[in-house]
Amino acid sequence: MAQKERDIGMMYGSRDTATFLGLPSCPDLKSLDAGIAILGIGCATPYASVGAYCADAPAAIRATMARYSAMASHYDFDLEGPLLGPSHKSVVDCGDLDVDEADAAANRRNIKAAISTVLDRGAVPVVIGGDDSVPIPMFQAFEGRGRYTILQLDAHIDFRDEVDGEHLGLSSTMRRASELPFIESIIAVGQRNVGSARPADYEEALARGVKFISGREIQAKGIGRALDFILPGSNVLITFDCDALDPSIMPSVMGRAPGGLSYWQAIELISGVAERARIAAFDLVEFMPSRDVSGMGALTAGRILANVIGLLARDGG
Repeated sequence: MAQKERDIGMMYGSRDTATFLGLPSCPDLKSLDAGIAILGIGCATPYASVGAYCADAPAAIRATMARYSAMASHYDFDLEGPLLGPSHKSVVDCGDLDVDEADAAANRRNIKAAISTVLDRGAVPVVIGGDDSVPIPMFQAFEGRGRYTILQLDAHIDFRDEVDGEHLGLSSTMRRASELPFIESIIAVGQRNVGSARPADYEEALARGVKFISGREIQAKGIGRALDFILPGSNVLITFDCDALDPSIMPSVMGRAPGGLSYWQAIELISGVAERARIAAFDLVEFMPSRDVSGMGALTAGRILANVIGLLARDGG
């Protein structure tokens, strides 16, 4: 009989759990009563050429973080205190939204409706994707709720108008976001290597006011350069493509490229936003379990999500 893999959680009573870090479950969004709502969304508008290759990402990340399910009250050095405490906002895991790889239009409607319900219930959505088309309907759910800045962490600019006739796929996310009248600025961090964008796509992004802080510029000037563009008190939607990170800590992506953000650069950027603005939503996308190496990518993704939840629970959002 195969022996169960030993890990740190076994020493402290962690257990297999279907929710992120063993947090309380709330499968019915209409009964949501918490400050932060975690929601898995496996896909929105996948390209026919590759399909929904990140559909099992929410389950993989939850499974990896289960080893820490008994440790949420332990001292977390990343957060300089326990992840959650009695004075913090409550957090629930709402499970996974039903999606159908063959029905992108229905996926988009359901995602927008689900995020709208979370917002109506007064919670901050934390979305575990899913490919990078998931943020499009998520952003749309914020219509009529104020003005927003989008902070994009991504190796690519995602500014194609279409790919193979599809205007709502993962390579068009930020172009569609730039068309939303309630988005007042877009800050893009970590771009490097090559992707789907042609020179004309990059020029169009600049023309629409996107502020780029490339991977090269981050290396030269640090994360503070990106934070300079975050206005104090603004509402920020953070969309985090896992390929923004260096593949040494995040191998689990389709488009690996050297020179990505370090774990601490990502954490310092997110915490810096929380210090000066309000994080109104967070999504983590493009985690590809089939490309993971010894669970390193899932652990990195899970720790980033844990940091975001901890910051939001402290009312940093």
